[in-house]
Amino acid sequence: MSHFSLDEGEHKPRILLLYGSLRARSFSRLVVEESARILEAMGAEAKIFDPTGLPQTDTTDESHPKVKELRELMMWSEGQVWCSPERHGSMTSIFKSQLDWVPLNLGGVRPTQGKTLAVMQVSGGSQSFNTVNQLRILGRWMRMFTIPNQSSVPKAYLEFDDEGRMKPSPFYNRIVDVVEELMKFTLLLRNNKAYLVDRYSERVETAEEVSKRVNQHAI
Repeated sequence: MSHFSLDEGEHKPRILLLYGSLRARSFSRLVVEESARILEAMGAEAKIFDPTGLPQTDTTDESHPKVKELRELMMWSEGQVWCSPERHGSMTSIFKSQLDWVPLNLGGVRPTQGKTLAVMQVSGGSQSFNTVNQLRILGRWMRMFTIPNQSSVPKAYLEFDDEGRMKPSPFYNRIVDVVEELMKFTLLLRNNKAYLVDRYSERVETAEEVSKRVNQHAI
């Protein structure tokens, strides 16, 4: 534990928020916008990625402006909020496409490894947890620290006023709980991610590669 730091850092926690619908009145976007307001009130710097215009994967390359924007935000962030509608029992293709554009390595660095993550979903019908469960799997695959709390908003069309603000309710309270927990975990972990995700297997592999390079008997 001698390598573990409790220093909160000099800048505000950097939180990236992603949503999964292009509708004019997108409820996943409204949840993300509400979450961003709460995050900023708690002292974070929050940025929302607009997926409008992001191409499908494999239809272009990483030089596309929207792809570059997304990847730069991924690298910038220390924590993330993911919110997708549930469609056919799953996350939307709009949301999944954003994650599919994130490579495992970017300039020798894993862009999501060690970052904190909060998962949320909205539904048009009764409450479900299919999408948040899938988002947790993706977060684990991308080596992120997914916080225990989560939000699932059923019949989301009933939870927002005409101005796009979320009405007071237990669902709103849960979103505040999730965002607050994300802030706590981000402050605790952001200066320790290199230590926490350091793997023995990768250290051994690196040592073997160095040994092969230094001891080249065929020269």
